[in-house]
Amino acid sequence: MPAAPRPAAADAASSGVRVLKKYPNRRLYDTRSSSYITLADVKQMVLVGDDFEVRDAKSGEDLTRSILLQIILEEETGGMPMFSAQTLALIIRFYGHAMQGMMGAYLEKNLQTFVEMQNRLAEQAKGLYDPKNFTPEMWTQFLSGQAPMMQGLMGNYLEQSKNLFVQMQKQMLEQSGSMFPGFPPKKP
Repeated sequence: MPAAPRPAAADAASSGVRVLKKYPNRRLYDTRSSSYITLADVKQMVLVGDDFEVRDAKSGEDLTRSILLQIILEEETGGMPMFSAQTLALIIRFYGHAMQGMMGAYLEKNLQTFVEMQNRLAEQAKGLYDPKNFTPEMWTQFLSGQAPMMQGLMGNYLEQSKNLFVQMQKQMLEQSGSMFPGFPPKKP
């Protein structure tokens, strides 16, 4: 006899993903610590890289994205927003657009590449953060190596960005070809 299907929250718990339950009174309950938490606590989980998901306590619906968007909204309305009004308007214009899915993947890949660049730079600068090991010669050596390293990192970043854009173009042509037979026209 087959086993009964498990709810999504049970699957998340068994896979090691931290499950947060959202109750109708807007409170979040952390099933791992058996306590109520705030959006600030969830933000801290994001910052330290914890894997978690937020589930509606009654229906089990995945609410993770809406909670993350709430955190972004709080950050954007705070002191120093990351996105200009023009950037937000551009993002909004892609909703419902044929390129919506590809734009999301493009932005995600670019952000991942940016984080990788940042991590590489932090790794190279690691010895400079320890005042006991710091010398002026180390600082000079670090700075002299930055220009070529940054050129390499930016070159990789631009190459990945270009490749993603080319993939988007190919997907767009394929979609156009399936929607409009004979498009693009064949070259003689």
